[in-house]
This record gives sequence, C-alpha cells and structure tokens, in this order.
Amino acid sequence: MTVSEQVAPAATFAALRDQLASAAAAFAETGVAGDILTGMVDDVDRALSERLEIFPVCHHSPASGLAMVRRLREKRPQVVYLELCEDLRPLIDELSNCTLPVALQAFASRIEGFPAQWAPLSIVAPITEASAEYQAIAYALDTPGVELVLVDRSTDHVFQWAPREDENPDPATEPESGAAPDPESGLHGDAVGIEIGDLRPRFDELEQYLLHHGKVRHWSEWWDQYVEQPLAGADYDTYRQVMVMIGSLFRRLRRGSTAVDEDRERYMWTRMREHLAATGTDPDRCLYVCGAAHAASRVEQFGLESRAEFEITPRTETVWHYGLIPSSHSAIEAQFGLAGGAVSIAAATWSKALRRSKLQPFRLAGQAGTKKPAKRKPITTTPAPAAPADRLSGFLSTPPLLDPLDEAELLEWSVDIARLARRNGYLASTADAIAVFETSILLAGMRNRTRPTPYDFQDAAITCIEKDRVPGRRDVKRLCEILLGGDRIGQVGYAALPPLARDVLDRLQPLGLDLSKRTLQRALLDLRTDPHLASCSDLLWLLRRLLPSGAARPIMGSRGLGEKSIQESWDLGLGRYQRYLVELGYEGVTIEQVLEQRLRKAVNESGATAAVALAAVEDALVFLGSVRLADELGSRAVELLASERSVDDAPEVLRRIRALLDYFRSTATGLPDWCARFVTAGYAHYCTLLPTAFVADDTGPAQVTAMLGFLFGMENLALSLGCDHTQLELAVQQSHPEAPAKIALLWAARYQLGLLSLPELRHRCDDMLANPLILPTFPDYILGFVQAMDPAPTLKPFVVEILSKSFGTLPDKVLLPWLPGLITNLRNHAADLVPTLIREAARTFPPTLPALDTWTPPWSASAPSVPTTPETAAPSGPLTTMLAAHPATCIALATLLGYETIWQATSLTPKSPVSILIDRYPDAGNALAATLGSN
Repeated sequence: MTVSEQVAPAATFAALRDQLASAAAAFAETGVAGDILTGMVDDVDRALSERLEIFPVCHHSPASGLAMVRRLREKRPQVVYLELCEDLRPLIDELSNCTLPVALQAFASRIEGFPAQWAPLSIVAPITEASAEYQAIAYALDTPGVELVLVDRSTDHVFQWAPREDENPDPATEPESGAAPDPESGLHGDAVGIEIGDLRPRFDELEQYLLHHGKVRHWSEWWDQYVEQPLAGADYDTYRQVMVMIGSLFRRLRRGSTAVDEDRERYMWTRMREHLAATGTDPDRCLYVCGAAHAASRVEQFGLESRAEFEITPRTETVWHYGLIPSSHSAIEAQFGLAGGAVSIAAATWSKALRRSKLQPFRLAGQAGTKKPAKRKPITTTPAPAAPADRLSGFLSTPPLLDPLDEAELLEWSVDIARLARRNGYLASTADAIAVFETSILLAGMRNRTRPTPYDFQDAAITCIEKDRVPGRRDVKRLCEILLGGDRIGQVGYAALPPLARDVLDRLQPLGLDLSKRTLQRALLDLRTDPHLASCSDLLWLLRRLLPSGAARPIMGSRGLGEKSIQESWDLGLGRYQRYLVELGYEGVTIEQVLEQRLRKAVNESGATAAVALAAVEDALVFLGSVRLADELGSRAVELLASERSVDDAPEVLRRIRALLDYFRSTATGLPDWCARFVTAGYAHYCTLLPTAFVADDTGPAQVTAMLGFLFGMENLALSLGCDHTQLELAVQQSHPEAPAKIALLWAARYQLGLLSLPELRHRCDDMLANPLILPTFPDYILGFVQAMDPAPTLKPFVVEILSKSFGTLPDKVLLPWLPGLITNLRNHAADLVPTLIREAARTFPPTLPALDTWTPPWSASAPSVPTTPETAAPSGPLTTMLAAHPATCIALATLLGYETIWQATSLTPKSPVSILIDRYPDAGNALAATLGSN
C-alpha cells in the first residue's frame, strides 16, 4: 500500500469530522460530545482504511444478509474469516444435512479448571438463513477454492474469560417488553449464546431516549424501522460506513468493562495474521466478517500492519463435545433478549427483500428445501476494493425515503389475519379486516411512517380483533407472528446426528413411525404377539429414564423389579426433544453406556447416600438387566451406609432394600453377597444410631419408624448372618425420647421385644385418656402407634382399640379440638398405613349394622374371656390330624402369638387358644386343610 493510499481515506471524512465537531461545540457544554462524535468518524475511517476488508454485521439482520450476498457475488473472496468460535469449524460441514434454524453446540459435562458449580458447560451459536454468517458459510462451502476460517476465541476461552463471581445480568439479555413466553423458547436450555454482531446500546438512558422519540415499544422495532429498512436497499459503501458508525457509537457509550471484547478482537486479529503468514494468501482476496462493534475496534493489535503481540492462553483439560441441536425463532429471541416475533419478522423481511431485489441467496447444496445448484467455477481473479467515499454525510443529512404504501400487501395481511382469527375461535368478520387495514395506516401516520410496518399491523390487529378474552390457545399477537412468518423450528438431519442418536432411531425403526416429526405419535406394542418388539420396549424405557417426560411417555404398561408388560402404549415426541437426544450423544456411543456411566457417577459423587446407591442398583436391574453392575453398585451402597452419620434417608433405604430382597429371593441365584453385607451393616448401623435418633430434634418419627422397621423386619436374616440380638435390646433400653410420637414408637418397640406386655401398654394409654393435661397431645401418641404398625404388625388390633376408645369415651368438647390435628397427621400416611388400619378395623367391627347393637368390643371388661385352662376334650377333624402330624409348626405359631403351648400325650393335641380357634371356626380350618392337601 502506497503513502497516498494511506492518506487519501483519512481525508475522505475530514469535512464530516469538522461538521460534527462544530455541532458538538454549539450544542454541548463540555467537549465529551465532540470527542464521541469525532471519534466515531475516526473509527469509520480506520476500519475502512484497513487493507483486509472488514464486513460489519448485525446478528440475524436481513440488511446484513442482503449486503453480504451482493458483496460475495461482486468480490468473490478466496478466504472468509468469520467471527465464530474456532473449534466449531468441523460442525459447519454438517449444516447441509439440517433444516434451519439450527444451533452449533459445544458441551462439556466433566470440567477441569472451572468452578464445579458451572457444570455442565454449554455454548450455542444459532444460525438462520437470513443471517449474513449463513450466507458467508454457504458461499464458502459450495464454492470451489474458497476457505472458511473461524477466528474467534474457542469455547474453552469463553469460560476462561468469564467472570468467576455472580454479577448482575446484562440488560441486553433480558427479554424486552412485549416478549411473549413460548414453549419452544427452551430449545437452547441454559447454554451461553454466541452471536455475531450484538448491536444494542448498553446505555439505558440512550435506549429509552431512542424508543421514546422513535415512537416504538422496544429495541427490535426501533432497529427495524431506523436501520433495517433504510439499509435494505443501500449500496455497499453506505452500508459499511453506517454499520461501523453505529457499532462505534454503542461501543463508546457502553457502560462497564470492555476487557473481554477487546481480548476477543486481539484474539481474532492474531489468528488472521497467523493464517495469512502460514498460507501466503493475498489480503485483498480475503473478507473478514465480524460484528459492527468489533469493526470499530481500537486495540493495538488491530490491522495487518500491527506488530503488537497477544499471548493466547492454552485450553484447560476440559473435554468438549460438539454437535448440532434444533433451534427456533422463539429460542433465539429468548436467548438474546429480543422481542417476541422479532426474528420471525426479520425472516419475512428477508424473503420480501429477495423478491424485490431479485437476488439469489446462497444456500448449501442438499439442504432441505433447496435445489442442487450448478457447480460454480473456481476463483480466478479478485478485483481490488475501491477507495471508500464519504457516504455518511449524505446518509445523516438526508431524511429517510418513505416507502409508498403497498395496499395489496396490507390488504392481504388484514384478510388473512381475520381468517386465521376465525379458525382460532374469534368472532372476526370482514368488518374487522377493514378495521385492521385502516387502523394500520392510522398508526403508521401517527408514528411518522408512510408505509405501515409489521409492528403497526400487529398493534392494529390486537386493537380491532382482540376482545375481552382469548377463546383458544393463541392470542392475536401470536396469530400475527404466525401470519408474518411464524416460529420456524429447525431440524438436525440424520447424517448430522451423533452415533448414539442414530443408533436410537435405527433401533426404533420396527415401530414404523417417523420419529423426526415434532408431533406426538402413538406406538402400540403387543409383546406377546410380536416378541421382536421387546428390544424396542427396553429402549423406550431407557429413553423415559434419561430424557424429559414428553420424549417417551408410557400410556399403558409399567416396568419395575421383576415385572414386564405384555402390552404397551407410548406417546413419542423425539423430534420435539431432539436437543436432549443429541446431548446424550456427547456422553457415550450407546444409550446403555450413558446410563451405566451416570449410575456410576451418581454413587461415587461426594454427596452420594445409601438410598441413591440402592436406587442405582434398582435402575441397573430394571433398565440394563446387568447383575454385574448391580453387584458393583450394591457394594458401594454398603460402604455408603456404613459411613453415614444421619438417618434422614432411612425410609427410602428401607423401601428400596425390601423391594430388592423380595426380588432376589424370587430369582434362582438367591440373595447376592452384597445384600447380606448390607443387612448386617444396616443392623449394626441403625442399632448404634437408634438412641440418638429417638432424642434428636431434627429426626422425625418417620425416620425412627424406618429404623425400627429395618431392625425388626430383617432381624431373622441379620441374626442368621451373625448379628447379635442383644445389641437391639440395649439400643431400645438406652432410648429415652420426649416427643409423644417417639414415645409411642418406643413403647411399640419394647412391646415387640417382649419388654412391655399388652396389658401394661393398654393401662398406660388408659391413664393418658383419663389425664386432661395429656389429652391435647394424645393425637401425637396415636400417630406414633399408627406408624408403629410397620415395625410391629401385631400391634394393629391395639391401634384400633385406642382409636375406638378415644372416639367412644371422650366428650365432644375434648375430642373436637384435637380431631383436625389427628386427621392431618393420618393424611400424611394415607397411602401406606391407613389402608392397613382400615382393614384391621373391618376385621374387628361387625360387618352389619344390626349386629353393631349387640356387639361388645373384645377389649371391654364385659367381653367373654378366652379360656386359659387346658381342656380335656380335643377337637377332631382334618386340621387336628394335620397339626398332630406336624407339632413343630403349631409350637412355632403359638410361640409367635405369645402363648404357651401344652401338648397332651394321649391326643397329641395342643391345648392353647389355637385349638379354641379351631373349635370356633371349623370351616376355616377345613378349608385351610383342603388347600394344603390334607384329609
């Protein structure tokens, strides 16, 4: 570059600089305004004088896309430098297999060098057809001899340079007023959004000033009215100068630190100089696509002539996974704080501008909805860029051209919105369509517009059609967005999916469904008629375990320990939840591998508990059928239980270990070794913690009940494995609770151990019922006894007895005050213990109403007593013969019931309450004997 070429551009904007400086001196008291205005001109001068042509863009801007198409067809660059994370470059080649909009994603679940609370890390870069970056990508990939180079910082550096402390959210990322929530706005999840060209002022007062005087509601409408529309048909030089000027203005008025943006600019210029030096490419044949704010950069590394160095730090040890996920207009709006419908309106503006200008945009070959383009010839020559002329002076001094009213377009919109409103339940008519048409023109005139914009039309439709209520799922605002372009949702093609996602779709092919659709589809599986569908059923249950509930929802059928359905019905929406399926592909090759890794990770985390490990064992058996993995996870459960110092998860532990023991007892191999170790470790563990749990305020009755249920329910197994029963007796005797519910649990435990007889327990409860000082807390005692039915099932009749005595003897003035508390407490156990209590009451009370008049409670003093003296007459019948043949069984049963059995040598018949029961109910005994095959 010659000296004259360097000086000429600087003199180009001299007149504009002097004019702005004079205006600032005339209207501003300080020199700050003058410095900002002249600095903007200097930034434009510097950017346009750079030998490497800089193309400033705005994120998802139709004007930027149109200017990009024109410039690419004119310049035909050989190298395109694009402001995008450099490690996303391999994903660009897969865009041809997708339907836009989609988002490039980098994902890391296991992180190194970052705070642990940041995990998982995720970054998305959405791409739409109307964006300038997509036009550059399509041109570079489909034109022979053109190289596409991504020069922005890597995804690892995005988080390296991120602040490590919580800061206030950026106002630009907050949804604008008027943004409506949409169910599709969560396609990006919690990922960090990467955009090219963030052109929104970070100066709140300036933004509010622009919105007020522009007579618009939000920033997206202001940008469309005062930037997009004027620049849509502007020439290339005007477009560049205006965009750099806007970027410079917002950059200079930005509040807060700009260190990260400046480091990004240093990073990009360093990468571009490295590439040019390595390849020897002529800079005149290159194009640098970046955000308008970055084009106005003032870092010392700016430009090819700069010799300033910038040290790029190495990446961390974090392993990143890359893929494409579906995106949508609403997801982009939610990600970058745009108004609802802004991207849809931009897409409609893009399509209209293409029709008017008859431009042919660049589209990737093979992409859905495109025709295969003819092969383009390789790049041979590249014209040198012309010296920039001052176009800013004319653009800033000339009022915007007013587009003539397109009555045909506005009339079509008005008719279509009335028709669409009727389809969605509104009572819209031709009169409403006319009103929308006239109101749109009126609103545009009030806002100094000759031609109504889509935002004017939307306001008019809401005013004229929206009445007192919304009759359907969509309001008029949403209907206008659908009419003007709708919320387009992208789709990742099969070839661009990770191996896991492709494997899932291949294995579900026998269902005969098109799982790429975003609608719910019903799958019917008759596993008895078509056994080959069993593999599909297993996979669907895995998907239900790993994906959100809407991806695979069972309508009929269940899957648990030892159970499988013979018929199943599913609602499948994998197309709607494609993003989650893609992210599963970052964790493994098959879905079984992903679940296995997650189960291992869950039990080895720092906060893992025995309940978590038992849940992992259950999942390994139910979903994977892996006994080897279950043994590994079970051994970890034993270690976790022995190391726990809390009993908060005791109910969950008891529920899961009971289910697992029942399952393993039904298998041919029996109990595994880890189950035996878990029972022995749990027996010793809960015996040790029982006295403390009884008196601890932070331990509730549910936890104590679960501990007693574990100790009493698994005592026989624990004793057979070498545990000492004395340890349990000592633990109960050392417990001294003060809470009423825990006292009742302690009495139940002592009764179960034989340390407290039933008459003594009944006497204590009768004394409490007679003591007016204890009556207000008696519902808590009842709650404790109700919970004690689990560890002490023989206590069920007594619980019915104390409830009956309470309702039968207490006066209403005593009973009614604590009745609500009792009902509330019992309601918490309605699913587990109350049904047991009701069944026991049904066995105790007479079945008919007439019998209730003559019924005497068995605990009443006037009830017939059970004979306790041995009888000489022995009952006869098949059951007596069977008991005489097997005396050991009868002795064990009588001992379990708490009675002493006496056998007579002459008749070999036990003289106990058991024999009396046989006399009273001979039919039941004969039926039992017939069932057992005895005569």
